[in-house]
Amino acid sequence: MNETAAPSIPSRDEIPEEHKWDLSKLCENDEAWERDLSRLKEMVPGIDGFRNTLHESAKRLRECFDYMNEVHILDERLGYYAHLRYSEDAGSGANQERWAKYMSVAAGVQAASSYQTPEIQAIPDDAMESFLADPVLEPFRIPLQKILRFKPHILSASEERLLALQMEANQTASKAFSALTDVDMDFGLVDTPDGPRPLSQSTYASFLIRPEREVRKAAYERFYSVFDGHKNTLSALYSGSVQLDKYQAEIRNYPSAKAAALFPDKVPESVYDNLVSTVSANLDALHRYYDLRRRVLRLDRLMHYDVYAPFVPDIRVTHTYEEAVEVVCSALVPLGEEYVRTLRDGLLGGWVDRYENKGKQSGAFSAGSFVGDPYILMNYKEDVLRDVFTLAHEGGHSMHSWYSAANNPFQYYNYTIFEAEVASTFNEQLLARYLMERADDDNMIAYLIGKQTDDIVATIYRQTMFAEFEEQTHAMIEAGTPLTVDSLRATYRALLEKYFGPDVGLEEISDLEGLRIPHFYRAFYVYKYSTGLSAAISLAKRVENGGDEATEEYLRFLRSGGSRYPLESLALAGVDMSRPEPVEEALDTFRLLVDRLQELLGA
Repeated sequence: MNETAAPSIPSRDEIPEEHKWDLSKLCENDEAWERDLSRLKEMVPGIDGFRNTLHESAKRLRECFDYMNEVHILDERLGYYAHLRYSEDAGSGANQERWAKYMSVAAGVQAASSYQTPEIQAIPDDAMESFLADPVLEPFRIPLQKILRFKPHILSASEERLLALQMEANQTASKAFSALTDVDMDFGLVDTPDGPRPLSQSTYASFLIRPEREVRKAAYERFYSVFDGHKNTLSALYSGSVQLDKYQAEIRNYPSAKAAALFPDKVPESVYDNLVSTVSANLDALHRYYDLRRRVLRLDRLMHYDVYAPFVPDIRVTHTYEEAVEVVCSALVPLGEEYVRTLRDGLLGGWVDRYENKGKQSGAFSAGSFVGDPYILMNYKEDVLRDVFTLAHEGGHSMHSWYSAANNPFQYYNYTIFEAEVASTFNEQLLARYLMERADDDNMIAYLIGKQTDDIVATIYRQTMFAEFEEQTHAMIEAGTPLTVDSLRATYRALLEKYFGPDVGLEEISDLEGLRIPHFYRAFYVYKYSTGLSAAISLAKRVENGGDEATEEYLRFLRSGGSRYPLESLALAGVDMSRPEPVEEALDTFRLLVDRLQELLGA
C-alpha cells in the first residue's frame, strides 16, 4: 500500500511572516515591550498619590480617573502583546518569561490601585450625588455609577489589596491546564486512507468529520486515552478552579458563584435559568436530529464519535485562506461598505495569525484592545468548512472591537462578552444565508443546512449542556460535596445521556470530555454562546428584512461599547433577552431546518 508521509506540525519559525499577525501596533518589538514595561512599573508609585484624597472633590476624583486611564491603556497594550506572543507559542521560554513578567507588574498595578474602589464607595451619598452632578466627571459618569453598584460587594482597602496580590496565583489552574493540554500532551498519529496523520487539539475536530467511521473511532479513542492518562491531574485542576470561584463569591457576599458571575453584566439569574429550562424542554428536536444522522449514515446505532460526521460526506468543500476571506466579506455586504472594507483589509493585512504551529493555542479567538488592531488567532484548515465560519465568527468579534474603540473613549469602549457573542454569531448567520442562496443543487443545500443545524447544536444545545455542568459542579462545591474524578465523570455522563438521548451510544471514556473544556476555567461564561446565537438569529432576520434602518440599529449596537448594560444595548438593537422568546425562536428555527434536511435527504 502506498502511504503519503504524515505532514508534521511546523515550528513557529517555519511559519511565513505574511501568515502571522503583525503586533507592531501594540509594540514595535520585544525590546520596545521591555522599555514600556519599565515605564508601567514607574507609573505604579504615582497611583498611591491619590490615596485618601478621592473624597475631596469631583476634580480630584477626575484627576485620579485620568491617571488610571493612562495606566490601564499602557497595561492593556502590554498585556495583549504578552498574551498574544504566549498564545502563538506557549512552548517558548521567552514567551513564558514575558507573560510572567507582565503578570507580576499587572498584579502590582492591581494591588496599588486596590484602595480606590473602597475609597469611592466610602464617599457619603450626598457628597457623591454632588460629584455626579459636576460636569467635570461627565466623561466618567457611567463607570462611576457601575462602581457604586458594586458597593455591597466591595471590601476594605487592605482586604482589596490582599485580593489583588492573589491575581497571579489565581491563574495557576488555568495556566497549568493550558500547558498540559496544549503543550505537554502528545496525541500521536492516526492511521487514515491517506497515511498516518498527526492528532492534536487542533486536528481532532477534522478527524471527527471524516466520512471513514474507523478513522473517527480511532481518533476518538486515541484522543481520550491521553486524557484518561491525566484524569486525576485534570480533575484536581478543575476542582481547584471551582473552589476559587466559591471562595471569591463568598468573601464578596454573593449568594453563589453563579450570582457573582452574572452580577457585573446586570444579567438576572432568570436569564440563565430560562435558557436551561427552554433548551431542556426542546430536547426532542435534538434527539430527532441525532436519529436523522443515524439513518443518513446507515448505522444501527449512532456513537459519540459519529455525531459530527457530515450529513452529506461526499461533497468536498475547500477554501484557501484568501478565498475564505472573500466569501466572508461577500456574505457581510448587508452591513455596508465601511464594515466590509475594514474587515477585508484586516483579515489580509496583519490582524490574523492563520495556521497551526507547535505550541500554539488550539481553537480560535479574537483579542481586541483599545490600542492596536483587533487580532485573531486561527488554526485554519482549508478542508474544514467550519473554519470559514470561525473566521466570520472571530471577524465579528474584531469588528465589534474596531467599532467600539473607534467610537468611544477608553473608559467606555470595553463591551461585555454577553454582547460579543451576538456580534460573532450574527456574522455566521449572514454567512450561512449567503452560501445557501448560492448553492446550486440539493446535495449542496443539504450540506449547508446540515452545517446550520450543527452550529445550533454546537452553540445552543452543547453550550447549554456545558452551562448545566458548571451550575451543577459549583452547586456541589457550595454544598460541601468534593469534586473527584468519579463525581465529575458521573455528573458529566448524566448530562451526556440527557442531551444525546437513549439512542446515542457512549463509550466508557466519553465522560472524560468534561475534563478537557478550557472555558470551564472561566466560570459561567459558556451560556453566553447560547444566548448570543439566539439573539443573533433574531437580529440577522431583522437586518435582512428591515433594510437600512435595521442595519443602522445593529451598527449602533456595535458602536455602543460599554456605555450600557448588555440587556439594555440588545433591547435597543431589537431583541429582548430577558425573556425566553429569542431562545424559543432559535429552537423553532432548528426544528424547521431538521424538517427540511430530512426532506432533502429522504431519510
